[in-house]
Amino acid sequence: MRNFLDFEKPLAELENKIDELRRMPGPEGLSIADEVARLSEKADRQLRTLYAKLSPWQKTLVARHPDRPRALSYIAALIAEFTPLGGDRAFAEDAAIVGGIGRFQGHPVMVLGTEKGTDTESRIKHNFGSARPEGYRKVHRLVELAGHFKLPILSFIDTSGAYPGVDAEARGQAEAIARAIEAGLAAPVPFIATVIGEGGSGGAIALGAADRVLMLEHSIYSVISPEGCASILWRDAAAAPMAAEALKLTADDLRRFDLIDAVIPEPLGGAHRAPEETMTAVGEAIGHALAPLLTQTPEALKARRREKFLAMGREGLA
Repeated sequence: MRNFLDFEKPLAELENKIDELRRMPGPEGLSIADEVARLSEKADRQLRTLYAKLSPWQKTLVARHPDRPRALSYIAALIAEFTPLGGDRAFAEDAAIVGGIGRFQGHPVMVLGTEKGTDTESRIKHNFGSARPEGYRKVHRLVELAGHFKLPILSFIDTSGAYPGVDAEARGQAEAIARAIEAGLAAPVPFIATVIGEGGSGGAIALGAADRVLMLEHSIYSVISPEGCASILWRDAAAAPMAAEALKLTADDLRRFDLIDAVIPEPLGGAHRAPEETMTAVGEAIGHALAPLLTQTPEALKARRREKFLAMGREGLA
């Protein structure tokens, strides 16, 4: 069963009707192909109308769509000979952060990602993409390993934020995230980060201190979730749509403020409707961003990366 978002209900009715007609044996001598074609054309028009101008809140819902391809999907599609690496060498393995080495377009690379899972079992295993300190210490370890072996780093970001539990705070959540960011900024190798769904708070930035930050068209990237912002400012999580508007969390907003480097267009209806096409487009965008960085020296990479992020604070959003 395809999952439809609340604002897609008119489209859901049409597509469900089309599916029913296709499964229905037509009366002898009567073809239903014309009716299916008519409804399909109407559904296509409806889809184009819905996605022509999504609100920030609607984009948030698309970014969270349960059928959207996850980090492990991109790794499987884009990384050859992937070998996972686990553990922080201090406390435990955190499945919310996946990482390892492989080949991207023939180049050996280090890959990192926040993984939400695709069904109930895998979502519980990966803690819905919300990592604990050991996950961010794994990021720190693998980034330093990439620098030691001169491996470019690719990260795939899809998290609502770091795990906010008491046990995570007790083990130094903020410090672990800060050190992961520090390691990314100091990496002597090219670093490309791609926001493929949600980019939430420090849990996302820990994998996003990169030379180039790319975002899928219907992904979001923000210091706080719309619900969290609404609860703080309006004391009402139901004000999340208003908060999403105020947060300027869409890819277009962030590109306009020069907080990211490129927006990757998604197929009509979002990445969940054409995952293979989306992953191919992401691979092409990463390859395009990575190529000019491969010829730069470690010193130049670190200096430009440092300047890139300092400029955000120095120039502001005016």
